[in-house]
Amino acid sequence: MGMLAECPTQLVHGDCFIALDSVSDRFRVNLKIEGLSATGSIKVKAGRHMVKALEGAGVIAPGARLIESSSGNLGVALSMICAARGYAFTCVSDPNISPGSARLIRAYGAELIVVDRRDANGGYLATRIELIREKIAAELGLIWLNQYENLFNVDAHYQSTGREILERFPVPDYLFIGAGTTGTLGGVSRRIREFAPQAKIIAVDAEGSVTFGGPPAKRRIPGLGTSTPPPIRVHSSYDELLMVPETQTLSVCHEFARRGLLLGGSTGSVLAGIRQYAHRIERNACVVAISPDMGDRYLDTIYNEDWCRHNFGHADVELAEAG
Repeated sequence: MGMLAECPTQLVHGDCFIALDSVSDRFRVNLKIEGLSATGSIKVKAGRHMVKALEGAGVIAPGARLIESSSGNLGVALSMICAARGYAFTCVSDPNISPGSARLIRAYGAELIVVDRRDANGGYLATRIELIREKIAAELGLIWLNQYENLFNVDAHYQSTGREILERFPVPDYLFIGAGTTGTLGGVSRRIREFAPQAKIIAVDAEGSVTFGGPPAKRRIPGLGTSTPPPIRVHSSYDELLMVPETQTLSVCHEFARRGLLLGGSTGSVLAGIRQYAHRIERNACVVAISPDMGDRYLDTIYNEDWCRHNFGHADVELAEAG
């Protein structure tokens, strides 16, 4: 039976998976599709959970002003949530935000501030956070959700995403999860450790990310990775960490688009990570992976020939690189 929602924030679909046979000839990948929910990404879960926690604590009420740092998806999610619940919202982002995400944020009536000064690790996260701290100090009543330290970011995925995976696949052998703010990784890994301890959890991050102590480098694709380690990363549990170069991310995204499945950059990285690891996975193992969003948000970037040529030197990266 279909859903009858009474508010846009209720349009969250947790039980959508697609079985992929083309990642490996040894096993299927059961890909959890999060991009069919309102605002098009998994971030609506974290945004809704963090806002509800503040409402429950009496911290915010209609007319409140919220602010958050985001490279795209959480900014879009919070723009919708705040519009639906009567809050003003400011999103602080950087030049890596896709043009589509920027337009969506503004379409919901939110303010978008784009910083252009790089931080000490070559990214923008520390610069974004610095600007937020300055605005909070200067503007009385401005409330920062702070996804990088907010434990409700983690709990959202313990309560929803982790539970949804185990309802469909009660005994998974391997679970591949991309690491951005690490809210998804932290919440899902906690649920898996508690209810399916036999599963191996493989975290996937982008080369150049410093989340788990790797060397910093320039990254172009928003979604995975950070230039400043998020404090909530300490709540993540994983058996192995895979670092994926963005050229492989791009290759996998283009490959699956030609198979009829338009995926976001984070999903391309996760599937590339599975291919890196595939020789270590038993034949016919139960493999589950999370797809945070779909590819329509990246039509101006990873699916744009000019953008690919400008950032990677080619209109399309050779598909062989992803294998």
